[in-house]
Amino acid sequence: MPFHRASLDIQLLQSFIAVVEYGGFASAAEQLALTPAAVSGHIKRLERSVDVPLLARTTRSVRLTSEGEMLLSYARSIVDLEREAHQRLKGDTIAGRVRIGATEDFASAWLPGALKAFHRRHPRASVELRVGLTSHLLARMEAGELDMVFGKQCDTVPNQGSLLWREPMVWAFCANSEGIGQQVVPLAVFPDTCVYRQAATNALNHAGREWRIACESFSMTACLAAAQAGLAVAPVAASQMSPGLRALSEAEGFPELPTVGFLRSARRTAPLSMH
Repeated sequence: MPFHRASLDIQLLQSFIAVVEYGGFASAAEQLALTPAAVSGHIKRLERSVDVPLLARTTRSVRLTSEGEMLLSYARSIVDLEREAHQRLKGDTIAGRVRIGATEDFASAWLPGALKAFHRRHPRASVELRVGLTSHLLARMEAGELDMVFGKQCDTVPNQGSLLWREPMVWAFCANSEGIGQQVVPLAVFPDTCVYRQAATNALNHAGREWRIACESFSMTACLAAAQAGLAVAPVAASQMSPGLRALSEAEGFPELPTVGFLRSARRTAPLSMH
């Protein structure tokens, strides 16, 4: 077998199988409740771990290499065995209540697909969802009020959960505007403990640029609306960019922002009843 001796991550194998079975990164991402960029990152990490190309990509299609065909059968067996082991240990059906906390970007974009798949597989389980800032949600989980948290964290601090994917942060502003020049930077941000806000103000302070809070809201929609209107600059993950926005550059006086990691954290004790 041509693969180097490496640990094969279950999550990477699941993404690999999904890309093959659904015919591309976008379709696989939809099924896995991830972004196409996250799925692409999983495939790259898997190819690095086995040190061979697994997929041949063109602008219109994705096909398996000979090494990919060989790994696919192993991947399916590994994933099936892992699923079977969990089912035998915990039972096929989950019943009871699971309390999930998520940041707004998770709740509005990626979480609905995951919750739909969970409900389809475990119809006897009920889900309670709370939306808030990562730090607040993690504190509530530590207090026993939540069972799982989907949040985000900048790469300047250690991870506080299982990393799902990483992506760059950008300065979002009105696409039709020439920028704000050297004036005091008006920011559209969440309240003080927000990861995006802390990363933005730290970067501006380090670069010696003055800033002010022009819009403060718990709503990502409100922050992006302020940016689209040209009233403020919103620091966000690159995947949250939408029509009407553009990313301000270092040439325009905006320092590079750190990468943000999207994480899943869970309580150490099982919150659900298994049948």
